[in-house]
Amino acid sequence: MGKYLLLWEFDRTKIPVDPKERGIEFKMLMKVIKQDIKKGILKDWGLFVGESHGYSVVQGTEVEVIKAIQRYTPFVYFASHPIATVNQAGEMIKALTK
Repeated sequence: MGKYLLLWEFDRTKIPVDPKERGIEFKMLMKVIKQDIKKGILKDWGLFVGESHGYSVVQGTEVEVIKAIQRYTPFVYFASHPIATVNQAGEMIKALTK
């Protein structure tokens, strides 16, 4: 099971101009985010203040992560970065110093 840093960005062409409509859509988005937190795949989520970007930290198999990301398509774009743990970095260092 891997851990991934997802840098995400809203598709601005899909954001409603009307603030009330925008609020309704963001409320629905937050509902999906909270569901993913409850399921345990989403470990951390944040919105960069004043921007239409943010980050998520997810944990799961590649298929679980891909399926989770698809729930946000086509409203959000993602860049995915696999994360190595402290123990994994330690194993790499150990291999280098043998």
